[in-house]
Amino acid sequence: MHRQAVDNDASEVERIAAAYARAAGGDTWAALVQAVADALTDLAEAERRSLRRDQLISRGYVRGAVLDTSERA
Repeated sequence: MHRQAVDNDASEVERIAAAYARAAGGDTWAALVQAVADALTDLAEAERRSLRRDQLISRGYVRGAVLDTSERA
């Protein structure tokens, strides 16, 4: 009965949890461990992208300051 409710009226979180549980063959501990591992991997990737974006923005400001200074001279 619960499985049917999850399939029909589930929130996104419940659908994701059910998918992890199915992938783990019903082993809820393995499903939890995999979900946390995936979340940490995604977080690390997001942090890497954020740092890279910040570096590019900083480099752009430095280049912009050099160009602005030379144009005034």
